[in-house]
Amino acid sequence: MKFRKGIQKAQDIRLNMTAMIDIVFQLLVFFIMTFKITAMEADFNVRMPLASEQVTQPDQVLPTIIRIQLRAGVDRHIAGIDVDNEIQSLTLDQSDMFQRLTEFVERTMAREGDASTTGEVEVEFTIAESLRYKYTVMAMEAVSGKILPDGTTKRLIEKIKFRSPN
Repeated sequence: MKFRKGIQKAQDIRLNMTAMIDIVFQLLVFFIMTFKITAMEADFNVRMPLASEQVTQPDQVLPTIIRIQLRAGVDRHIAGIDVDNEIQSLTLDQSDMFQRLTEFVERTMAREGDASTTGEVEVEFTIAESLRYKYTVMAMEAVSGKILPDGTTKRLIEKIKFRSPN
């Protein structure tokens, strides 16, 4: 029996890529057609406290500071909101407390004057350590703006600070 060396036929293996390219384009079209562009949620300018206090020049105009304290209740749910802007104090305990907080901020800003001075109003949050995070976000949304009936957004507070609970 003789074996022949080197006479093997070379086989050309080809993959048909047409079906794979069709599937890729179908997936691409599907994702493009189902993608929904929505407005950004929770767009806040948050100024966190610094690690060390630095001496800075005082501002020409002192900002109006609205101090808001979020109190925790049973099962880490919100028990109430205490609001103080050194002119008026308010305690919110009803189910519509976030809506009433927005109204309070609007009244405070209307008292401050025209829209060019709205940057001079700041909110300082003191949040109970045991409070659920979602209530903090809801309070931040309540003071930062609201959606008007025509679908536009009315911006309220841009400067938000946090204070550690004592």
